[in-house]
Amino acid sequence: MIFRFHNGRVALPGGAVNAADIAIADGAVATVSAPGTGRADFEIDLGGGWLLPGFVDTQVNGGGGVLFNDQVDVEAIAAIGAAHARFGTTAFLPTLISDTPAQIASALAAVDAAIAQGVPGVVGIHIEGPFINEVKRGIHEAHRIRRLDADILATLTAPHRGRVMLTLAPELCDEKDIRTLVRHGVIVSAGHSDATYDEAQRAIAAGLSGFTHLFNAMSPLHHRNPGAVGAAFDSDTWCGLIVDDVHLHPAVVRLAIHAKGRDRIMLVTDAMPSVGTDVGEFTLQGKRIAVKDGVCIFEDGTLAGTHLDMASALRKTVEVTGLPVPEVSAMATATPAAFLSLQDRIGAIAPGQRADWVWLDPRLALRATWIGGRIISESAPDLAQAAQ
Repeated sequence: MIFRFHNGRVALPGGAVNAADIAIADGAVATVSAPGTGRADFEIDLGGGWLLPGFVDTQVNGGGGVLFNDQVDVEAIAAIGAAHARFGTTAFLPTLISDTPAQIASALAAVDAAIAQGVPGVVGIHIEGPFINEVKRGIHEAHRIRRLDADILATLTAPHRGRVMLTLAPELCDEKDIRTLVRHGVIVSAGHSDATYDEAQRAIAAGLSGFTHLFNAMSPLHHRNPGAVGAAFDSDTWCGLIVDDVHLHPAVVRLAIHAKGRDRIMLVTDAMPSVGTDVGEFTLQGKRIAVKDGVCIFEDGTLAGTHLDMASALRKTVEVTGLPVPEVSAMATATPAAFLSLQDRIGAIAPGQRADWVWLDPRLALRATWIGGRIISESAPDLAQAAQ
């Protein structure tokens, strides 16, 4: 099956081109070439817009009115994925906010089942807490915070179908536990942490490879006490950024990208169930969270995740940095794919990759999303045939 895209820009690993023929087989890209003279199965006029790799989001708490903590099953994961596919996300980690060991086990099992059943987009799970520092807990509930123990380590390190990402406070975790997690394939990230620079660096040496929503809910950079942020800058780790005009000042976004490089910064949404809906509030573990002017906030002023989607995150990052679209796109595609060690499967439009693409118009608003070469979401009725 050949897709012919023209009259726009197609972002390829070697640079953007004005048009391309993309042949797919069994849901994966077989070849990418200049447009031929023969007939294509689907010919799509990009209207001056962009064809980008599908977005990869490592932190998705909910969407479409569903919060993963409230419904840890395949149906919920499918609903969350469908909501975010409307905004270009083609690979994501359903994210469980600090909860009980039993709920963590149920969430892991649900994601395994979702992957086994072929739910579009799900590639693993992100367990954010409860192994965090109470002083940096944010909206996480204090009574749920706990230390890692042998039982939960066994649950986390058991074989799973997808990637398992764990956010913890490294200063409250033994280095040997981090080594055990990493040895069993768990991706360990620092977050909701008050770690000193030295504590964070020891965790990095033990295998910690990421920082969850850099700057937010972690010890800040100070010229005499670099903290967790300083350790992130002074290491080869990956860092998530929430670019929503609220969590980070635009100058901080620019500084972080400059300090870490585009191949170590990844855009994340930290999205809540309001994404993909017009609801004005939702409940998070008994707390009423208001959604006002695109911000999710508790009554005491605490931010509670975001009302952000990946297309908006990309658009805002382009606006505040002035970087070219392909460079920002990489932070939403190739970089998180590499963080998850999935770069051989997702994150680029290239032979051997899953045929995951997003079409954005010239203003970077979404027109269509493909996962495995099939349209999952589209705003152009004439593209409906491509879903067949």
